[in-house]
Amino acid sequence: MQIALRKATLADAQLIAHLTRSCWAEKVAATSSGHHEDSERVTRDLIQGGGFVLSVDKEPAGSVRWLPLDAGSNVWEMLRMGVLPAFRGHALSQYLLEAVVHAAQAAHVAELRLGVRRDQPRLLALYAAHRFEIAPELGYSHANPNEPAPNVMRRYLRN
Repeated sequence: MQIALRKATLADAQLIAHLTRSCWAEKVAATSSGHHEDSERVTRDLIQGGGFVLSVDKEPAGSVRWLPLDAGSNVWEMLRMGVLPAFRGHALSQYLLEAVVHAAQAAHVAELRLGVRRDQPRLLALYAAHRFEIAPELGYSHANPNEPAPNVMRRYLRN
């Protein structure tokens, strides 16, 4: 299995929107806004933050994005990480997660945050294995107001 990871460009917006919807299908509750992802939203996210596209044997297999919490913020929020069903079971999300961590470190970001849906508690252990900690005092800026608030996790990148 040949794994490749590359930084997303604006030309990837439609692909990333498709990957997000496909990764969410039958995996995430139907009420999640990820099921309605469109290229306009992805384009805005890529302009304000960034993303990565993961390929396996030259076939797109997953993606992730990040956004600064606020303009000029030293905190990034990760969002919409997913791997297509055909590629699951090979720990590929680890590549996406580590790519964002390394990009944040290179950009001298102090902290990464992410939201974990309440109906996906098994993901808490995945992120904890990558040094993310539950931060109940924090809110998630990309939370769907029609859903229970997600668990927010954070990882400090420097002291």
